[in-house]
Amino acid sequence: MTKTVFITGASSGIGQACAEVLAKEGYNLLLCARRLNRLEALKDALLAAYPTIQIHIFELDVRDAEQVANQIEGLPPAWKKINVLINNAGLSQGLDPIQNGDIGDWDRMIDTNIKGLLYVSKSVIPLMDTENGAHIVNLGSIAGKEVYPNGNVYCATKHAVDALTKAMRIDLLTQGIKVTSIDPGMVETEFSEVRFHGDRERAKNVYNGVQALTGKDIAETILFVITRPAHVNINDLLIMPTAQATGTIVNRK
Repeated sequence: MTKTVFITGASSGIGQACAEVLAKEGYNLLLCARRLNRLEALKDALLAAYPTIQIHIFELDVRDAEQVANQIEGLPPAWKKINVLINNAGLSQGLDPIQNGDIGDWDRMIDTNIKGLLYVSKSVIPLMDTENGAHIVNLGSIAGKEVYPNGNVYCATKHAVDALTKAMRIDLLTQGIKVTSIDPGMVETEFSEVRFHGDRERAKNVYNGVQALTGKDIAETILFVITRPAHVNINDLLIMPTAQATGTIVNRK
């Protein structure tokens, strides 16, 4: 049976890498993001490379509860049996002491990282194919395991993801839905560029002198997690570059 994977934030970074890795493995893909043009290009590229799979894309802002509910409820019937949900959509905005923080940044992080995950999960869980293996993978972070200077609200949102993952695992246990948290350290994607509001030079400096993880590294880890036997669940997986010991201690060369 070909399984279907629903990936949020699939237009770039880890989400896009998940789509690429899972397409190669023959999964059907349900992809959403705010940037529909990028999804269209990704769909075309993946179908050209893997013509036997199926892909459905749609525009979605996970912060909008009504839009999330309507879009998922309105999926074509063939796409209403989901095996794996990858709650990937998330972001960081700003890196300031809490007394200098921007309230707009705080709202965007809370609305995307916490509320967006909740909105999507609530709509998708009733559609999960529990008879053939259902699995939710939440993208956490090292920031959900420790707190670092000026990371205040972002760290708080990822600690919330950690708590929600544990709670979901308890609540969904009797339904046979596996729940996993994937918690990366430094991953070189658009993450820092978004955090610094498009300042590419500042974002580039984050990764200077260190071989960071790639989106593909995380996607391949997720593939491992979702292909374990039915009796095995990876509850929590913290993955770091070899050169990174904690959220802030990095061996740069």
